[in-house]
Amino acid sequence: MAARLKVFVTSDGLTDYVVAATSRPKALAAWGAHQDLFQTGLAHETDDPELGQAARAQPGEVLRRPAGSRAALAKLKPVRKAPAKPKGPTKAQLKKVADLEARLAAADEAHASALAELDRKREALETRYGADRARLEAQLKAARQALG
Repeated sequence: MAARLKVFVTSDGLTDYVVAATSRPKALAAWGAHQDLFQTGLAHETDDPELGQAARAQPGEVLRRPAGSRAALAKLKPVRKAPAKPKGPTKAQLKKVADLEARLAAADEAHASALAELDRKREALETRYGADRARLEAQLKAARQALG
């Protein structure tokens, strides 16, 4: 047995939106609502025969009319969907990633080069220090021997 259609109504203050659906969640989905309008009292089930007849003729379709009027129901224009996002990265995104990878590699190379230069300077300082220390130690030894 097919589920019985119920007629639900909500309003934004300017327009009444009517839909025939089998349940409240399906009515909310048809309206595109992201909150429970029934819980807040903004939507309700109606037993108006005129609304019921028009809505049941087009189940699942949202019908609209000026709020609070007895005007004929008009079919709601479908909501425009946003264009689909491209699948995968764009050329600009790929170029940006490649550029950043190149800059990172250059930074790593510059860092390694600077470290190597520092190591060379350190070795030169160590060598000079060693020679100076040996010379000073020899002078100290000679001065101590002269003392006594």
